[in-house]
Amino acid sequence: MQLQAVNMRKGYLTVFLSLTITIMMSLILALFQSARIGAIRLQAECAADIAMNSVLAEYNRALFEQYDLLLVDCSYQSATPSIANVEEHLRYFTQGNYDRSLIGRWGGVRTMTALNCEEAGIPAFSVATDGNCAVLRRQILAYMEGEPVMDALGEAAANLGVLSSHGYDTHDVEAEAAENRERLDQMMQEIPAEENAEGGEETPILDNPADAVETQKGIGIANLAVPNPASISTASVDLSQFSSHRERNKGTGLDDGESLSLMDRLLIRQYMLEKTGCYTKPRDGSVLKYQLEYLISGESGDFENLEHCARILFFWREAADFAYLVTDQEKMGEAEALATILAVLVLMPELIEPLKWSIVFAWSFAEAISDLRTLYEGGRVPLIKTAETWHLSLINLAFFRDHLGGGGEEGLTYQDYLRMLLLLGDFADETWRMADIIEMQIRKTPGNGSFRLDWCLDIFQAEIDTRSRFGFDLKLVRTYGYEK
Repeated sequence: MQLQAVNMRKGYLTVFLSLTITIMMSLILALFQSARIGAIRLQAECAADIAMNSVLAEYNRALFEQYDLLLVDCSYQSATPSIANVEEHLRYFTQGNYDRSLIGRWGGVRTMTALNCEEAGIPAFSVATDGNCAVLRRQILAYMEGEPVMDALGEAAANLGVLSSHGYDTHDVEAEAAENRERLDQMMQEIPAEENAEGGEETPILDNPADAVETQKGIGIANLAVPNPASISTASVDLSQFSSHRERNKGTGLDDGESLSLMDRLLIRQYMLEKTGCYTKPRDGSVLKYQLEYLISGESGDFENLEHCARILFFWREAADFAYLVTDQEKMGEAEALATILAVLVLMPELIEPLKWSIVFAWSFAEAISDLRTLYEGGRVPLIKTAETWHLSLINLAFFRDHLGGGGEEGLTYQDYLRMLLLLGDFADETWRMADIIEMQIRKTPGNGSFRLDWCLDIFQAEIDTRSRFGFDLKLVRTYGYEK
């Protein structure tokens, strides 16, 4: 009886332990499964972060080295850009963080997660040209942050104020000169004929130096002002192949909004000045030699861009030179004295006034050409002339092309004048032209012959589907960019 009781107590203990162990094993297995799920989630999140950062790490090196921009070229130096290329790289990097090491595969080691990347998609993204180049401008601002610009561009803005306040940007001296020329031509038809040595009659010819200047105007401003016109670059491009003119790829609008302040615009224009060359300071190996002139003018050829800028600068300089000349009593006296002599020789004193003004207009024209020659030679020309900074004398007016330029250490350089033109231009057009310049230059680098900014990715959203061999699925959605 006693023995039976002992056996019964042992049976109770066995059942208790069995129940306890079952509960404990269930708890342990539940904790293990929870740990497995946590490990799967953690590994998937780490793999996604690493993969997306790895995608961004594949930015175009030539673009960064030349323009300090961080953008992923979706073509990966091929001729077929596509977001599918980026998705393929994203999945490769994700799966690479799931795969076992070489030693693990050889040893048949298994992990507690056993993950596989089922799919890696990019449903949303922004490229550099989205938002009318808003993404490109954001990249530029990120690079230019903290750059001191007020010294250079602030001075340019002040110079524009001087230009406008004096009316140099609106005073069309050539139009006034044409009116005076028409008036003078009509009056000269009334010059009385004189008997020549052969007994016939002929109209006296006025030896007006303004006529010699007038005959040169058809040559063109750039050809007159550039020291060696034959050295002007004739490089040109087909603009239909570049961002500003071709049909462009578009992102999904993931992050292409912007709100630019005045300082932001100054920073972006300062970037343009830093990254482009011009006539007096061309950039080595550039497709268009006069890049800054292209930003301002937008023509397909170097000569056309140079000529366009030259005409504007000439307009300003002629107005400024004319404004000074009419206030210089000594020079105006010289012009009137010469006009008087010419009028007396043909016995028409009524010609004195139009002749004087024809000389003044021609003198202003020649001085303005001389100013441009000084700028193209690397010298300086002040916005407002004085007796000390006036260059051309009246005696040299008829042969002014032999007396152009000649230095100049006071005033603004050619780049300073172009900086003013850049501030006056359309900001959106200038940004698109900057995109063209970037494409031109990057296409010259090895492997980037088909480079396009509208396929350069800045920010993207990824959807990564992960599956575990143990039956657990996970979808991660992340948004990464160079400033996110």
